[in-house]
Amino acid sequence: MTKIKIFEDRKVRTAWNADSEEWYFSVVDVIAVLTDSTQPRKYWNDLKTKLKSEGSELSDFIRQLKMLAEDGKMRETDVLDTKGILRLIQSVPSKKAEPFKMWLAEVGNDRLNEIADPEKAILRGAEFYRKKGYPEGWINQRLQTIEMRKELTDEWQKRGINKEKEYAILTDEMTKAWSGLSVKKYKELKNLKKENLRDNMTNIELVLNMLAEVTTTNISITKEPAGFEQSRKIAKEGGEVAGIAKKEFEYDDWEKYFNKMKSDEYKTDGNGFWIAFNKKDEIVGTIAAERRTTDIVYLCNLYIRKDYRRTGIATELYNTFLDFAHKQKYTIITLKTVFKFTDAVQFYEKLGFVKYGQDEESYFYRKDLD
Repeated sequence: MTKIKIFEDRKVRTAWNADSEEWYFSVVDVIAVLTDSTQPRKYWNDLKTKLKSEGSELSDFIRQLKMLAEDGKMRETDVLDTKGILRLIQSVPSKKAEPFKMWLAEVGNDRLNEIADPEKAILRGAEFYRKKGYPEGWINQRLQTIEMRKELTDEWQKRGINKEKEYAILTDEMTKAWSGLSVKKYKELKNLKKENLRDNMTNIELVLNMLAEVTTTNISITKEPAGFEQSRKIAKEGGEVAGIAKKEFEYDDWEKYFNKMKSDEYKTDGNGFWIAFNKKDEIVGTIAAERRTTDIVYLCNLYIRKDYRRTGIATELYNTFLDFAHKQKYTIITLKTVFKFTDAVQFYEKLGFVKYGQDEESYFYRKDLD
């Protein structure tokens, strides 16, 4: 929903985007405030062209949202989040820069401080949900989903996804792939209108949705899709990974395993998927096995949360995968990893994997089992 904020008697259209969970500001309105230009739209178009030609990173932050226009209709316009607006201010000479930053902090509920200190954002989010009566376990899980969602939307922006409609379509593809329902049907199932779907998910639904988003992010980083259609296929692929896990257990069983075990295993027809949880029941790692032939198993979706890397979890997950491969009587493990993931390359080579090929972006490895 578009809201009008006032800075020194000037109107600035803002919107809270529940999907990316960020405040967004109309760039044209901000330009008008900073420059006092009588043609802020032309000023912005010229500046945008200049910034793109210079290779400015600001272009990566630009999105489009529908906001109320002067003619009373909802029209798409360029918007930036708080971080993007700060970058914009650096590109526009203005005596109003400092007071505008202070105004941003007030509008964004101290978002400027949270950018410098992410822990403040976490504490604010936790307090918001406590006031609504959510239990602590759910709150911890929900806050982690916000972090994972942000990583996914950042990745989509890098792939040229900027329009709100495209974000919604990609999210819908991913949700349908793991849940069997579109976002609209999912909300109807829960009797939701304008409420945020994730705020009305159970612990296990949050886990599945986060698994889909983490997997989609990692696949996108690896494959580097060009544009919307390729990203759409990857969103579906990421959702399908979570869908495989969902199909193995009814929700009652999921809750039992989720609360009891550090690492859960989901197997079917020579395939396997494992999730590592910490003591707060947050996902900290995943690994998957895909059957290629009766002899060959493909290792994929090895993901370790940033703050849990170099703690031994990757090795523990790999050993679980290896036990599974032996039980299934596989004789060869294969995998693919991107050149730039140097830690992953070193990890696999340390485990005895041998490089047998490569393409323009990745190495291919194999390991023979005894």
